[in-house]
Amino acid sequence: MAPNNLPNPKKPKKIIISKIPNAPKGGGLMSQGVLAVIIFLMLISAYSLISGAHDKKESISISDLAHDVSQGEVVSIAVKGDDLDVVYKDNAEKVSKKEEGTALTTTLSNYKVTPEALSKVKINVENDQGFGFWVLSLAPIILPILFVIFFLWFLSRQVKGAGMQAFTFGQSKARLISPDDKTQRVTFKDVAGAREAKEELAEIVDFLKNPKKFLEIGARIPKGILLMGAPGTGKTLLARAVAGEAGVSFFSISGSEFVEMFVGVGASRVRDLFDMAKRSAPAIIFVDEIDAVGRVRGTGVGGGNDEREQTLNQILVEMDGFEPNEKVIVMAATNRPDVLDPALLRPGRFDRRVTLDLPDRKDREEILMIHSRKKPFAEDVNLTLIAERTPGFSGADLYSLMNEGAILAARENRTKVSQFDLIRSIEKVMLGPERRSHILSKKEKELTAYHEAGHALVASVLQYADPVHKISIISRGRAAGYVLKLPIEDRKLQSKKEFIDDITVALGGYVVEKNVFGDITTGPSNDLQVATALARDMVTKYGMSEKIGPIAFENQPGRPMYGQSFEDRAYSEEIGAKIDAEVTKIIDEAMKRANRIIHEYKETLDIIAKRLIEVETIEQKEFNEILVANGITPKKKKDIEHQS
Repeated sequence: MAPNNLPNPKKPKKIIISKIPNAPKGGGLMSQGVLAVIIFLMLISAYSLISGAHDKKESISISDLAHDVSQGEVVSIAVKGDDLDVVYKDNAEKVSKKEEGTALTTTLSNYKVTPEALSKVKINVENDQGFGFWVLSLAPIILPILFVIFFLWFLSRQVKGAGMQAFTFGQSKARLISPDDKTQRVTFKDVAGAREAKEELAEIVDFLKNPKKFLEIGARIPKGILLMGAPGTGKTLLARAVAGEAGVSFFSISGSEFVEMFVGVGASRVRDLFDMAKRSAPAIIFVDEIDAVGRVRGTGVGGGNDEREQTLNQILVEMDGFEPNEKVIVMAATNRPDVLDPALLRPGRFDRRVTLDLPDRKDREEILMIHSRKKPFAEDVNLTLIAERTPGFSGADLYSLMNEGAILAARENRTKVSQFDLIRSIEKVMLGPERRSHILSKKEKELTAYHEAGHALVASVLQYADPVHKISIISRGRAAGYVLKLPIEDRKLQSKKEFIDDITVALGGYVVEKNVFGDITTGPSNDLQVATALARDMVTKYGMSEKIGPIAFENQPGRPMYGQSFEDRAYSEEIGAKIDAEVTKIIDEAMKRANRIIHEYKETLDIIAKRLIEVETIEQKEFNEILVANGITPKKKKDIEHQS
């Protein structure tokens, strides 16, 4: 349940930048055909409505019309060719048809209609040769023809789009940031920390600005710069800063974007990318996650036509093809430099390798200041304190911390970010959000409180364990409770005594459950994994076993596709048994130490656990007061300096 005191850095957030437009994507022919049929049916329906509007009137024979005229019931007759529109006194409208080629008066006279009756009817002869007449007459012929023409044009357009996409399939998908784009420009001022890395890259900027100075003295600037570091340390941001400082074009692409399902596409995109950069020189090409295509060749996977290897070969050729005065620099980023092909790392390609470490306390404070530029802070905000409480945080983690703090303030309808928001954000980034809906039963709450109190008590008594900053039984992430332990100062090295104390702290919860409740739950499962991993690393990696000595027994990666296990042991079964025995010995000794502490300070354990059950969270100040009241001296900075 107790989290590791050094949080794992997360992968940096990708920067979305403008994309070079590609050809439009075409849909499937089946879907386009269905759309065309639907349009055709809609046209037919519209025509039916228009043509059917004239058929709503009642049709009468010419003899009935003559009878109605004789009776004086007809008001007017409109003659449209051979069609007659008749209007009666009761405003009823009917239609009829006269004999072709014969005048209406002649036809009615033949039906014995007297001139007196005919004179009472208003007869209008209309020209039936207008635009509407021709539209209605020719619509049944023209509409199907127009539909066929539209359907053929629609399909040809889609086929053309698909064809154009096929022609551009091998073009690079690189995103371009122009030196004139002020909104996306990044400089070294926007990159906090990484002082040594910026010094290494400063001469690259100088070369891109003034190459003549270097060429006249016979110097050749490195063609390739490999940025190495843990996820979230700012590799991509630093590459953009180099382009921003030099004022050159920045072409950015991910290693995975080269490789497609067709062989040769990756190599074609590499050629296109380098051609674009040469036309825009001076320029920088940045390949993120280059290990996606730059892994060691010759593994046998994919055969001789492996697309990834073809792409890597083309990258190697392009980097060798630069002339000394060609102002195109290739930058790449990876957090796995150990898997890269040696041909990429040889002199003449990636000549310079820049390592970016996790920021120290001062760097973290500078990063926090950059991310706080547009955030309104309350008067109690102290970024120095936040930097001290975030050892092991990467630049991406610190950005997430500041963003989460602003979100918490906005969620509570406050206009300023307070120190309390940032403190809560630290735990949210490290462990996840609080899960207050995850309600524990009374027994589980008591067990969790004693478990976490055991971790905290053991950490406070041991000399080389990190001090406790907070204890909580409010669920976060996958943990039912947690103890937040943070080192007073950043450290690059860890001693054997510190490892042993960390293992003892990890077993504190297990020991408490066994001694206080007389039973073991699934709660300490993660604690046991952490303790076992630390003990095994002490024996196999760091030579901290007195019996085995200073020998490294790290496993070698295997090839699962060829029947080998994922890891091949680099030692015999006899040595493996000795390693297991030493790991067990370390765990047993740590268990005995934890047992002694729990028995000696049982009253203090009860006080901490009962207070946890009551308030659910104990901060560092209150916890230290409990320790002092029970005869335990909390760790201070001077104590840590004395130990070192």
